Amino acid sequence: MHFTATPIAGAWTIEPARYTDARGHFSRAWCAREFAAHGIDFTPVQANSGVSLRAGTIRGMHYQVAPHLEAKLMRCTIGRVFDVLVDLRPASPTFGRWFGTELSAENGRMLYVPPLCAHGYQSLTDGAETYYLTSAYYAAEAVRGLRFDDPTINIRWPLPAVVVSEQDRRWPLLDAQRTSGPRTLQ
Repeated sequence: MHFTATPIAGAWTIEPARYTDARGHFSRAWCAREFAAHGIDFTPVQANSGVSLRAGTIRGMHYQVAPHLEAKLMRCTIGRVFDVLVDLRPASPTFGRWFGTELSAENGRMLYVPPLCAHGYQSLTDGAETYYLTSAYYAAEAVRGLRFDDPTINIRWPLPAVVVSEQDRRWPLLDAQRTSGPRTLQ
């Protein structure tokens, strides 16, 4: 596996080392030893998958607060997605900044999303499927979100947003979260 630090502190893209022969290819999707060697403390406890039927669908921007802080290891298993994270850690030097990268079945790239980074993605193809590992169990009471179209963050989505859930449209803007008190971003 090849780890590359992103411009967001503690977030990484991970490229698989593919071994190819007449049968196809094989690559490692997660390895505790390699993550630890890069200073990443990540132990998966849950795996999730999602399919977006239409290109342009946006899911996110989600995160969980304490005591259910959640890191994610994202990958796309069918089609392509533009995967995004926004740093919401108040003490981080990259607070409020975003990073995005294309994940696809073809490139096999993964994105490690640290705790307290809002995460979302846009499908770039019809029927795009994501599969991801999380370091915490889903806890509805701890789920928070950030609007996908927050003008302060200004994420440059590759396609127009054609499908966005009502919940994702109603998440607060970053400025509203800053003034609502520290509980939101803990």
